[in-house]
Amino acid sequence: MQPHARRSTLLGLGAVLLWALLAALTLYAGKIPPFQLVAMTFAIGTLVGLIYVWMTGQSLAELRDVPLGAHALGMYGLLGFHVCYFFALQNAPALEVSLIVYLWPLLIVLFTGMLSNAAGGGLRWWHVAGAVLGFAGVVIILLGEPSQNVSHGSGHGPVIMQAGFGVVMASMAAFIWSSYSVASRLYAHVPSSAVIASCAATTIGATLLHLALEVSAWPSSLGAWLAVFGLGLGPVGIAFYIWDDGMKRGDIRLLGVAAYATPLLSTLILALLGHGSASSGIWLAALLITGGALLASVDKFGRRR
Repeated sequence: MQPHARRSTLLGLGAVLLWALLAALTLYAGKIPPFQLVAMTFAIGTLVGLIYVWMTGQSLAELRDVPLGAHALGMYGLLGFHVCYFFALQNAPALEVSLIVYLWPLLIVLFTGMLSNAAGGGLRWWHVAGAVLGFAGVVIILLGEPSQNVSHGSGHGPVIMQAGFGVVMASMAAFIWSSYSVASRLYAHVPSSAVIASCAATTIGATLLHLALEVSAWPSSLGAWLAVFGLGLGPVGIAFYIWDDGMKRGDIRLLGVAAYATPLLSTLILALLGHGSASSGIWLAALLITGGALLASVDKFGRRR
């Protein structure tokens, strides 16, 4: 592997690690209204993007040629995903939410297969088998006991009964991010600096929605402020930019496999930090979701970059 490709691959792996911290940092940020939290973190992420572009020698002048549809898609993906994700974490156990949300790699494979089917390709048996494994993992989550108490739940019964709203939000987050990722291929010619515009638009949109729908609640401690800053700096900031670098110049197959390990990493981090007890059912669900995504994309591993 060439030195520049090795560097870009390492950057892409860094993005995977940062995304694995998303759930834990969100919990440490506390009970900040979702739209407000999106606005705060993406404001930081926008500043991070400006610094990144300056450090890498890119030009913001390219933003003038970005079509309106690309900006709209960016807001759909960034704003929609994170609002649903933050809502989910405030209404359902963190371990279960993290695993449901990380169905998105599997959904990307399925959506791509459906598009290929329309173009004369199609879904294969391993795509279907991978989907069955992944959704079997979700069923285990929905029918199992929560890994921690749910604030507004009944106190007993499976996750689907105690945290139905959180489960729906987590499922919507997975759908939004996967559909956004696949639809981004329509704008493959758009430069990476366009992510800055999407982050800025997301900040403005989330701020307006917060002012209209929510009551402000600021971080209650220094630790919570640091968690908000960490979100904006890492998972909601630099991760987007270094992932883009990895996708364009690094080892795509290696990064793809690493992305599928994110639910396992996120589950491990949450368990180590004490955010719920990772039972055997949780680990089985994590393995099924991760294994399903790997199986569904097995045909990608033999291709040349």
